[in-house]
Amino acid sequence: MNASGLLLQLLNGLADASALFLVAAGLSLIFGVTRIVNFAHGSFYMLGVYLAFTLTSWLGGSAWGYWIALPLAALAVGVLGALIEILVLRRIYQAPELFQLLATFALVLIIGDAALAIWGPTDLFAARAPGLDGAVEILGRRFPQYDLLLILLGPLVLGLLWLLLMRTRWGRLLRAAAENRTMLAALGVNQAWLFTSAYALGALLAGLGGAMAAPRMPATLGLDLEIIASAFVVVVVGGLGSVPGAFLAALLICLAKAVFVYMGQTQIGPWTFNLSKLTLVAEFAIMAVVLVLRPWGLLGKPPEPAGAAETASRPVARASHRARLAYGVVLAGLVALPWVAAAWPYLTVLFTEILIAALFAASLHFLIGPAGMTSFGHAAWFGLGAYGAALLMKLAALPMEAALLAGPLVAAMGALFFGWFCVRLSGVYLAMLTLACAQILWALAYQWDAIGGSNGLIGLWPSDWLSSGTAYYYATLLLSVAGIAWLRRLVFSGLGYALRGARDSTLRAQAIGIDVQRVQWAGFTAAALAAGLAGSLYAYSKGSIAPDVLSVSRSVDGLVMVLLGGVQSLVGPLAGAFAYTWLQDTAARLTEYWHAVLGLAVLALVVARPDGLAGLVRRSATS
Repeated sequence: MNASGLLLQLLNGLADASALFLVAAGLSLIFGVTRIVNFAHGSFYMLGVYLAFTLTSWLGGSAWGYWIALPLAALAVGVLGALIEILVLRRIYQAPELFQLLATFALVLIIGDAALAIWGPTDLFAARAPGLDGAVEILGRRFPQYDLLLILLGPLVLGLLWLLLMRTRWGRLLRAAAENRTMLAALGVNQAWLFTSAYALGALLAGLGGAMAAPRMPATLGLDLEIIASAFVVVVVGGLGSVPGAFLAALLICLAKAVFVYMGQTQIGPWTFNLSKLTLVAEFAIMAVVLVLRPWGLLGKPPEPAGAAETASRPVARASHRARLAYGVVLAGLVALPWVAAAWPYLTVLFTEILIAALFAASLHFLIGPAGMTSFGHAAWFGLGAYGAALLMKLAALPMEAALLAGPLVAAMGALFFGWFCVRLSGVYLAMLTLACAQILWALAYQWDAIGGSNGLIGLWPSDWLSSGTAYYYATLLLSVAGIAWLRRLVFSGLGYALRGARDSTLRAQAIGIDVQRVQWAGFTAAALAAGLAGSLYAYSKGSIAPDVLSVSRSVDGLVMVLLGGVQSLVGPLAGAFAYTWLQDTAARLTEYWHAVLGLAVLALVVARPDGLAGLVRRSATS
């Protein structure tokens, strides 16, 4: 092995680590102070790249103009972050944390379409940095000068942040807010402006990360979700709220990727492995290992043990006579839909998608609501169900009907394995470990050519007797209603009561003899089985599948449906799935900027009704 080649790859890793640290440091700072899981942080990074392109185009006629343009781009993003905090987030600090997350996701949609409207859909390449557009020779190999600047920038920013947080009054107030907000308020500190300043600084750091990346990569739509997943991983591996931990995690992850790239094709006995492909999954594999061994991250603090005074969520009640009557009317309408809407066959296709989305959302709601386990990677089980049904038909030559019903079992088996690790965590750490599981499975599907790789699988059509849209709609209706009814029955079974007891007070549940981890493992697997059924139905409704059935965006879609409908109601995820799918389809046909329309609608609902659509209906019914 060539020592100079390894050194250059490690230097590339250090440059990538510095760029990633800038984004993760801002995310860690925002979470540590405001406790918001900020999905919009990736949008700030993307805006930093776009603004750097624009400002360097305007001011880059001279070296001074170019180097002034980069920090100006970061500063503009910081100002935007402050405005967003004042106008949007300040209104929902009292809302549940998951609804704050939903609001930041709505901002992702709005900012993404704003970037599309301003800069267009094509990739934009910023000019090379003047004075640093060449390369230096290291051990006979050439290395970009600009990357050397990035390597120095990471430790410099870390040092400045340490001085700011440890040696200034503002930094001490930020650390106090992270430790105990109530005590800080009792001392008369204006928390509103403290939160605004923290959010603005976090946004500025994300913008700086994007601006400094602009000379190395094009400005393109989609950077927001791409970088936010990596930033979340770094923050969680380092320890929530720990800026030094984020720096250490960025180094660990990026250097591991560099080593895999360097090793490339590796011969181990008779087998040859392309280790460079592991770069897609390295960060998530590292996060999974760290969370299993040290659940609070490398430099994070162990959470305080939960006491007996935990607050229970509003109990879920059985359906009233009026509610059952309403369910019957809705079900009758769904049965009659193909006949009533015979002149509009597209409605049958749309409602097939809505039914699949409703089952997927109901399965995720079972985890988040009654079980109290937040998942950011629920698409893993949806995707396993889809791939299981497809592969059983294509490779095992099972009949379509048997493959359709066996696909969910593949998802359940995957959940049995991964769930054993996941249920040992809670809160954000559990959510991030589920994300890691989903990304590992996504990378496997994306790179495994024998099962279609990045091209996916095609030719997944239903049997002849189900080939018409109406027949498949009724099959979907039957299985989706059966799956949703089964999940509802579980909520009021012994398993459901045990899950709610563990959710409301772990110590009390353990005291009365409930094996909390075993119960949560069973609930995790049950939810995966239902999600796998939704994925299996999806595969045959589309006729093809691709690795995006396992992607972060699909997990986020499910989360949005549940939160949009309302976590505290069993009908909430069904209403959320209907509203989200219908609005998405309608907006997409009316305007190019349908993401923004969808984001504005979600944001308006979160600000007006943090309890979701089900809460809105409940309030209307009782008024």
